[in-house]
Amino acid sequence: MNSKHLNFVLTVCILFLAPFAGKAQKATIEHRVDSVLNLMTLEEKIGQMNQYSGFWEATGPITEEGNKLEQVRTGQLGSMLNINGVDHTRKLQELAMQSRLKIPLLFGQDVVHGYRTMFPIPLGEAASWDLEAIEHSARIAATEASAAGIHWTFAPMVDIGRDPRWGRVMEGAGEDPYLGSLIAAARVKGFQGKGYGNTDAVMACAKHFAAYGAAEAGRDYNSVDMSYRMLNEIYLKPYKAAVEAGVATLMNSFNDINGIPATANSYIQRDLLKGQWKFDGFVVSDWGSIGEMINHGYSKDCYQAAQQAITAGSDMDMESRCYIGNLAQLVKDGKVDIKLIDDAVRRILTKKFEMGLFDDPFKYCNEEREKQQWNNPANLEVERDVAKKSIVLLKNDNQLLPLDTKKKAIAMIGPLAKAVRENIGFWSYAWPDDSIRIVTQWQGIRTRAGKNITMTYAKGCEINDSSKAGFAEAVNIARQADVVILSIGEAANMSGEAKSRSNIHLPGVQEELVKAVCATGKPVIVLINAGRPLVFNWTADHAQAILYTWWLGTEAGNAIADVIFGDYNPSGKLPCTFPRTEGQIPIYYNHFSTGRPPKTDSDVNYVSSYIDLPNSPKFPFGYGLSYTTFKYSEPLLSKTTMNSNDKIEIKVSVTNTGNYDGKETVQLYIRDLVGSVVRPVKQLIGFQQVFLKKGETKELTFTIGIDDLKFYDYNVNLIAEPGDFEVFVGGNSATELKKTFTLL
Repeated sequence: MNSKHLNFVLTVCILFLAPFAGKAQKATIEHRVDSVLNLMTLEEKIGQMNQYSGFWEATGPITEEGNKLEQVRTGQLGSMLNINGVDHTRKLQELAMQSRLKIPLLFGQDVVHGYRTMFPIPLGEAASWDLEAIEHSARIAATEASAAGIHWTFAPMVDIGRDPRWGRVMEGAGEDPYLGSLIAAARVKGFQGKGYGNTDAVMACAKHFAAYGAAEAGRDYNSVDMSYRMLNEIYLKPYKAAVEAGVATLMNSFNDINGIPATANSYIQRDLLKGQWKFDGFVVSDWGSIGEMINHGYSKDCYQAAQQAITAGSDMDMESRCYIGNLAQLVKDGKVDIKLIDDAVRRILTKKFEMGLFDDPFKYCNEEREKQQWNNPANLEVERDVAKKSIVLLKNDNQLLPLDTKKKAIAMIGPLAKAVRENIGFWSYAWPDDSIRIVTQWQGIRTRAGKNITMTYAKGCEINDSSKAGFAEAVNIARQADVVILSIGEAANMSGEAKSRSNIHLPGVQEELVKAVCATGKPVIVLINAGRPLVFNWTADHAQAILYTWWLGTEAGNAIADVIFGDYNPSGKLPCTFPRTEGQIPIYYNHFSTGRPPKTDSDVNYVSSYIDLPNSPKFPFGYGLSYTTFKYSEPLLSKTTMNSNDKIEIKVSVTNTGNYDGKETVQLYIRDLVGSVVRPVKQLIGFQQVFLKKGETKELTFTIGIDDLKFYDYNVNLIAEPGDFEVFVGGNSATELKKTFTLL
């Protein structure tokens, strides 16, 4: 047999035996878990269900310290969060190895959008609609975090967010369950790589289960009240996608759902997650959420809270001390079945075995790996690429952008022009060398502008105060410039957890600064830095060019310069609807019609509308311009009827009709015209990104099958109903290019 044939035979054997090897490994782990479980006392089991914060930085209200080190040494602690660095994790793991059964600790951390290299905030990354780039971002975050001894990230956050007042909208993928589900899966795959247990991967944790993004009034931690049909139709889909992608863990949420706190909600944790979805990982509470059920008025005390949480399927208690203080007594009192304890501990131990921690507790404590990843230049290159893909061009009158390098003088103005840490936003790490490592917008643009362009700077105002003392200087340098770049927006601590805002206009006097600078008559490019959709109507109507730059991360300044000077043609699309004012909130594209829908944006005669405001948003979901223009042909359907076994193909040609090469995100929507329950006016079911050289045309093909037409009926059954459908194709959710077909 020659070597080619031998290689072929070996490949076939490996492929044939791989499933059996996987099953054998699983069986071995199950056997080892049972062996450990049989050796454990009740107190040691409960210890595995207990998680404390470490000594670095808290991400919730500080609870009583207790003797954490002694609890580690005696096996009363299964996991810690906020422990960073190989040295720290090794020392704590050494303590754990002094316990009777030497069960290793799990180290968790909020690696939300990067660790050493900070990537764009997740909402910004979602604006790229680039699943490969998003997965790559999470892959690098996992590589850096695991090199620092971290086993587990509390990400991705996959909550659907339809209310930009909610501070944590910055942490998710926006308002759409289809896009959100794809991004959830991409980030899980990125964090977990080829499989947790590899030293460049971390366990992912989909959060916050469930419906946290629907908090009433956009106020963090608030109540959620909705039908189970809506819960399944919109809010649970990204979680299911994460589970199907193999996510290791889930974190439950602070809110109640229809009167039952998520932490004690058996429907979502026992019936759905561990039942119907067959999730085999474990569920961790959010910070203190078990004990907080007392504040909800659902639990009398920690004793009852612990009983309710474990019964509902919460496996690990983060920081409330309810399990460690009460579970043993609950078992002795006959109020908690030991089988529930064993199930939770079995799930936790399984992940520790799968991570390889029982074989080598110090597997992730490699100083050489930590040094290699601390300043990895390749990671910065990827970050810059993801950042520029996340920028959304909202306006570009008279083709002001890309900036002509023949301009001789640029005035750079605004409170964020020279800001440093604001570029990395909330859920980021403060490293000692941030002032050197983070590329400010001024630095990036100054470097790219070159020696032949003069640049001047004025701050103009602070982010959030009422002083206009700096306006005069800003106006003066604007008058002397050929073009003005004005950088405004939120501070990093204005969006994120516990950062809900009732007023989402540009903070302070920043829009007054825009007015003063625009009054000079100079062309103005506005950069808006934020963790959420903001309201900036005057700026939107009067500035010549607007780039929504979110918080872009470590390479923010370079990425913005790439776009401003045309080294990269912006391709971002909004993952959420931008309102005209707070009075429209919640506002989202896939809403239902009413019995009295307005015929036009100005129709106010006894229809569902405002008398003082159009119904339409300022910028619709999926919106984003390019330096070039794209023309769509009429979509063509392969047939106009289909049955449940058929598929329909939709073909559309897209032509680059402008003067620049560029990338377009072509979006596919449907509308189910008549249903047994009302259906959205539009629903995203597909998209493709296509790169076109100027003048080039490409034909794209989409396929619609029966699964694309399914929805949850009144009884929460997933069905597809015969009837007529409209199919839309275009560059954003406002597209009117459509055809119709019928499901028989």
